[in-house]
Amino acid sequence: MNTTLPTKLLAFVLSLMLTAVAAAQTSAFAPYYNNRGLAREAKGDHDGAIADYNRAIDLNPKYAGAYNNRGLAKQAKGDLDGAIADFNRAIELDPKLAISYHNRGLAQKAKGDQDGAIPNYNNRGITKEGKGDHDGAIADYSRAIELDPKFAAGAYSNRGLAKQAKGDLDGAIADYNCAIELDPKVAIFYSNRGLAKQAKGDLDGTIADYNCAIELCPKQPRAYMNRGFAKQAKGDHDGAIADYNRAIELAAKLAIFCVDGTIADYNRAIELDPKQPKAYINRGFAKQAKGDVDSAIADYNRALELAAKLAKP
Repeated sequence: MNTTLPTKLLAFVLSLMLTAVAAAQTSAFAPYYNNRGLAREAKGDHDGAIADYNRAIDLNPKYAGAYNNRGLAKQAKGDLDGAIADFNRAIELDPKLAISYHNRGLAQKAKGDQDGAIPNYNNRGITKEGKGDHDGAIADYSRAIELDPKFAAGAYSNRGLAKQAKGDLDGAIADYNCAIELDPKVAIFYSNRGLAKQAKGDLDGTIADYNCAIELCPKQPRAYMNRGFAKQAKGDHDGAIADYNRAIELAAKLAIFCVDGTIADYNRAIELDPKQPKAYINRGFAKQAKGDVDSAIADYNRALELAAKLAKP
């Protein structure tokens, strides 16, 4: 299908709209441009994506994700130096943004810089783990830890998951302990350790870990659900029900669990309140997840337009 005309028409309409709303836009608009950039990138429109990432960065110069995404678009165009510069900036802004290290490694490798690509053992381990190669994953995570032991919290946690998958619960817990010692403010480390303790029958330790996870990330439903399981196993049925209720309440607020059902809900939300940009942006996420990129872009456009109107005094 020839998409040249629709793409040009979209660009023309957007230029008119953006001229009208630019003065009212603040950093709160940056994610809208970033998301539209992702949709454009999915269509192969690298220049359009870069333009959106540029705008997101203009609005929020500390938006690490936008730098990372712009780096990917530049890399797709063959601009490896520009891509590496963007990945560097993303890492500078958010040193825990693991995907930027991975992307930078790939870009460096494409340039022939094998030394710069070495720290990607952690990411290769994730790939192996996804294929069920637990031993291969553990070897890669171990290499990542060996190369950079002071910044290897993620690698310890990932190695713990691989060990747990193999049934080595004590080894897994030891790795989660190391991850937490290196970075005690990451909720998922406590959740992972809680699962391992639960598998060992240590219900009190399990609940204590989920308490920490919930304190650090109080809007994550899975920690409530798992804590509910542990409370139920201890006979605390009222406490378990309270946790299950909270998990259901939080899950209902998250964007994409069942895509089709999600789109239907956002359709209804838009019918009830057609001037709320969040419903359009979230429906855009769901449509993009289904591969309906054109409709997703249309929703992002509408969200931008509505958000600009709401921002006016």
